Amino acid sequence: MKKYALFAIFLFSTIAFSQENLEEVKVEKKQKGIKKSLSLTSNTTLVSSKELLKAACCNLAESFETNPSIDVNFSDALTGTKQIKMLGLTSPYLMITEENIPSVRGASQAYGLSFTPGTWVESIQITKGAGSVVNGYESISGQINTELLKPLKDIPFFLNAYGSTDSRFELNTHFTKKISDKWATSLFLHGNTRVAKNDMNHDHFLDNPIGKQVNVTNRWQYSNAETGWVSFFNIKFMRDEKQTGEFDFDKKRDKLTTNFWGSEINTERLDFTSKIGYVFKDMPYQSIGFQNAFSNHNQDSYFGLNQYDIKQQSYYSNLIFNSIINNTMHKFSTGLNFTYDKYAEFVNLNDVSRVDNSVGAFFEYNFDNLDKFSYTLGGRVDYHNRLGVFVTPRLHVKYNPWEKSVFRFSAGRGKRAANIYAENQNLFASSRVFSVLDTNGKVYGLNPEIAWNYGLSFTQNFKLFQKNADFTIDFYRTDFQNQAIVDVMQSSQQVLFYDLKGSSYANSLQVDFNLEIIKHLNLRTAYKYYDIATDYLSGTFQRPLQAKHRFFGNLEFETHIKEKGQQWKFDYTFNWLGKQQLPITSTNPVADRLPTFSPSFAVMNTQITRTFSSTFEMYIGGENIGNYKQENAILGEHNPFGTHFDTSIIYAPVFGQMYYAGLRFKIK
Repeated sequence: MKKYALFAIFLFSTIAFSQENLEEVKVEKKQKGIKKSLSLTSNTTLVSSKELLKAACCNLAESFETNPSIDVNFSDALTGTKQIKMLGLTSPYLMITEENIPSVRGASQAYGLSFTPGTWVESIQITKGAGSVVNGYESISGQINTELLKPLKDIPFFLNAYGSTDSRFELNTHFTKKISDKWATSLFLHGNTRVAKNDMNHDHFLDNPIGKQVNVTNRWQYSNAETGWVSFFNIKFMRDEKQTGEFDFDKKRDKLTTNFWGSEINTERLDFTSKIGYVFKDMPYQSIGFQNAFSNHNQDSYFGLNQYDIKQQSYYSNLIFNSIINNTMHKFSTGLNFTYDKYAEFVNLNDVSRVDNSVGAFFEYNFDNLDKFSYTLGGRVDYHNRLGVFVTPRLHVKYNPWEKSVFRFSAGRGKRAANIYAENQNLFASSRVFSVLDTNGKVYGLNPEIAWNYGLSFTQNFKLFQKNADFTIDFYRTDFQNQAIVDVMQSSQQVLFYDLKGSSYANSLQVDFNLEIIKHLNLRTAYKYYDIATDYLSGTFQRPLQAKHRFFGNLEFETHIKEKGQQWKFDYTFNWLGKQQLPITSTNPVADRLPTFSPSFAVMNTQITRTFSSTFEMYIGGENIGNYKQENAILGEHNPFGTHFDTSIIYAPVFGQMYYAGLRFKIK
């Protein structure tokens, strides 16, 4: 009944606000929600706020549903957390930054993308392949950078209210004050809650956690064109509480008992960031910037009888100098950066705490003849107290052979310390025994992960039947010299961690075709092929829970904008996933076994937006409208404290259709 009530409210409001017959005015040029640059040296896609409004997009993890470059999957059957992948590799192999400051890393890897509300985002830049050395050495498969709304450009007030049939309710408000022509400040307030329990697949476990999140950010911006100074200061506080598990679990009564299986994940986070820059008045091509970030992340959690607590205190600073050599065809960036991470980490009361720190120097040279050819060559040298001294080279090359076309090549090395527990928290919600087999390394006994990434890309824009179209094909390969293997292919009762003993690689091929079918009706399609294999102790397998074939399709249609801004917007997204290698379950009883590969399936999402004026709009949408649900999503659910319980083998949605409605209101 909830979904019909939401639709009735939306329909009534549409009729009420559409009584006047308004004449059309001049049609303005339509701005694309996703833009692929032909001029940037790196293979970067810009996602604007317009694209983010095409789906519910409650947080950053949910903002990639209409983007073919990023794969979105659920990480487990309980927390509702969405995991992203690029080039077939999970988010730890991505450099995720907020305004070019590392954000989702370490303790926040599992849930950090859900800590940035979608309405705060101005744009997202997605770069395939190894990222710039300016931002660090950890990027392997790519970089995702989020730009937040800027106080000097933001509107005075924004309100977004959202509600869904799975009992999730959300409220976002933005307040912006122009203090002077040089100073402005914004206050972002976000709250969401889910108060009702849902069990749509009737396995006696909650499909999504109940809980709440409170998120507050205060931003200050200063810009003085006369003196060349510009700065940003941000302070953010976030409190997130989740409870999941069996339907009858009561946290006050059943916590850490065998009455009913339950879990709580409570996270509190405080962030402070600053960016101070100066552009030399007599040399506008020369600038210097200083970035600083402090964060305190504290997570207390338990999963049944498994306890996991982690606290991370981090400090990051980056000093960057930009200038030219002789002329603007030859640009360079150089600087120093320092990172400090203190982890207080406890796995079932076992203390695995540590302190990591690193200092590095980088230099990046860019040649651009403003015609057909450009390249960026960068390198950095870092000293890390656990990883030692190492060099990170990166190369990006661009060539425009003819009009509206571009070839790109990239190559680079990445190195990182795997946080094996923080990055694999979904496995705590199982009866698996955690075992680290290697002991000679300096991070949990393991050696650092090292990988090389190589990529080729070609894009061509053209006219088809007098309509705009574009075609892109890219191929990337990641070769691991060492990898922290998370082995769920040995036994259903174990998860093994060890250094790579053989080979591990990831090949990614993507073909995009986009077409303006008729005026205001656009089609976006993509086919992706993944060949990802790793040598485990028991043999060579495809990467578990990774479809080898994927197809993506998106249709969007907008009506003409009328005199007072009235407009309809329609959006439909189709995702088809081929079969996926599943973790070994052959050691389980027959009732708790899964096949070697999952079946293929499709998921469809849609949204309708009605803009009533330049200041007010409403939207209604649905996710998984085909109602596909994974069968046997939780193994051993009838005996969750037994040896066969596992909630982590998730290849498809665990709940059925979900419908939502919301409104947006602005004061300009």
